[in-house]
Amino acid sequence: MDYRLVVCAVFIVFCAVSFALFPFLGRDFFPSVDAGQFSLHVRASAGTRLEETALRFSQVEDVIRETIPSEELKTVLDNIGLPPFLNLAFGNTATVGPADGDILVSLQPKHGPTDKYVEELRDKLTARFPDLIFFFQPADIVTQVLNFGLPAPIDIQVVGSNPKNQEIAREIQTRVAAIPGAIDVHISQVLNVPELFVNVDRTRAQQVGLTQREVASDMLVSLSSSAQTSPNFWLDPSNGVSYPVQVMTPQYKIPSIDALGRTPVTSPGVRRPQLLSNLATVDRTTSAGVISHYNVQPTLDIMASVQNRDLAGVAGDVDKILADVQSKLPRGTAITVRGQVETMRASFSGLSIGLIFAAILVYLLIVVNFQSWLDPFIIVVALPGAISGIIWMLFVMQTTVSVPAMMGAIMTVGVAVANSILLITFASDQRLSGKSALEAAFEAGQTRLRPVLMTATAMIIGMLPMSLGLGEGGEQNAPLGRAVIGGLLLATFCTLFFVPVLYSLLHRKPPRTPSPEEAELLTKN
Repeated sequence: MDYRLVVCAVFIVFCAVSFALFPFLGRDFFPSVDAGQFSLHVRASAGTRLEETALRFSQVEDVIRETIPSEELKTVLDNIGLPPFLNLAFGNTATVGPADGDILVSLQPKHGPTDKYVEELRDKLTARFPDLIFFFQPADIVTQVLNFGLPAPIDIQVVGSNPKNQEIAREIQTRVAAIPGAIDVHISQVLNVPELFVNVDRTRAQQVGLTQREVASDMLVSLSSSAQTSPNFWLDPSNGVSYPVQVMTPQYKIPSIDALGRTPVTSPGVRRPQLLSNLATVDRTTSAGVISHYNVQPTLDIMASVQNRDLAGVAGDVDKILADVQSKLPRGTAITVRGQVETMRASFSGLSIGLIFAAILVYLLIVVNFQSWLDPFIIVVALPGAISGIIWMLFVMQTTVSVPAMMGAIMTVGVAVANSILLITFASDQRLSGKSALEAAFEAGQTRLRPVLMTATAMIIGMLPMSLGLGEGGEQNAPLGRAVIGGLLLATFCTLFFVPVLYSLLHRKPPRTPSPEEAELLTKN
C-alpha cells in the first residue's frame, strides 16, 4: 500500500507480458483422447489385385506386431476392398477398390501411449514399404464426431470440372506436406486406376446388325455377370426361397486382351455371333477410381492431419499456401477448407465474443447495482489478472487453447468478479463510516481475506483431479481444470492485493458524511 504506483506499473507490465505469450500457446478444437485404438489405411498401387493386396496387408500386420508388445495388443482387424453393390453416396470412406483397405488395431486397457505407437509405425511403414501409401484415420467416436465424418481434420477441396484441377491438387498436396506438423497428406480420390478402353467401330457393327449397346451388354455379362443387365431369380419350391442366377465367364478364361477380344457378341436379329476383336479396338488408359461431388460440383479432396503441433498453426500455414494458389486457379475453380478446422474457427469466434460480452454485461450489471461507474471498473480490473493466470498455466502445462479451456475461462471470470465485489462492497461500507480510501481498502483486504481464500481454494481443489486428466478420456476436460486453477490463482492474488491498491488510488475525494439514517444502519450492521 506504500508503493501503489509501483504496484500498478508492475501489474500492467505483467499482464502485457502474459498476453504476449498467447500466440505461443497454439489452438486446438478439442484435446486429443487416447482411446486405445487406431485405424490405418493402406493403399497399394492402383489396379492391384485383391490377392496381392491381402499379401501386402499381412506384411504390414507383421510390422504392427513387431512395434506393439504382444501383451498390449488386443485385436487386429483387416477390411480390404469393397463389398459388391456398396453405395458410396451415404458414406465417406477412403476404400475405393481392391487395392486398398483399413487395418483397425485395438489395444488392451493397460497400454502405452497410442500416439507414440502411431508415430513409430508411420516412420517404419514408410521406410519398409515405399510403394504403399499409409495414412491414419480417426478410430474413436469422439474424433469422428469432431471431424463430422471426414477422415482428417483438414479437408482442402478443389471444386470444379477443369482438367487442370488435378495438377493444382497435386501441387497443394506437395506444398502442404512440407508444412511442419502436417502429416498423412494425401489426395482422397484415386486418379490413376488402369482401365481398358473399348472403342467400338459403330459403322462396322451396324453392317452386321449390332449396336454399341448390344456390344457393351455382352461384354458386361461376360466380365461382371448377367446380374448387371438382366437379373434372374430361381424360386426353390421346397423352401420358397429365391436364389439369384448369374451367368459370367470365369476370370481365368480371360487372362489377356486377346482373350477378351474373343468374347462373342450377338443379338436376337443376328444369325452368326461376332467376335469383339472384329468390332472394336482395346486401348490401355487410366481414369479416376471414384468421383466425388460437393454441391453438385466435381471435387478433389486433399486430406491432412496434425502431429506434434496445434491445429490452428498448421491451418494458418495452409491458408498461406492456398492464398498463393488462388491466383493460379482457372475460371470456374474454387478452393474451400472444410473439416474440424472450419468448426474450430467458428467455435473460437463465438466463444471469444461470448467472453467479451460476458465481461461487458457483468460490468454494466454491477454499474446498475452500485450506482457508480468507478467501483465496477475497479472490480473488473481483476479480470486481466485472471486471464494472465490462465495463459501462464496453459503455457507451463504445455496445453493448447481449446473449447474446454475457453469454458474454464468463462467460469473463472464469474468467480473473480464475485470475489472482487465482496471486497469492494466492504470497502465502500467502511468509507461510509468515515474512514479514508486508504484505510477502507486496507481494512477490506484484511477482513475479506478469509472468505476470498476459502472460495478460491474450494474451487481450485475441486478442479485439481480434472486438471490431471486422470481416467479414461480425462484428457478431454483437463484444459478446463487447468484454466480454472491458473485463472483463480492469479485472480485471487489480484483481488486481495491489486484491487485494494487501485481502490485507494482512484477514490481521492474525501468520504461523504453519512446521513443519520445511514449512520444508524451502519451501526446496526
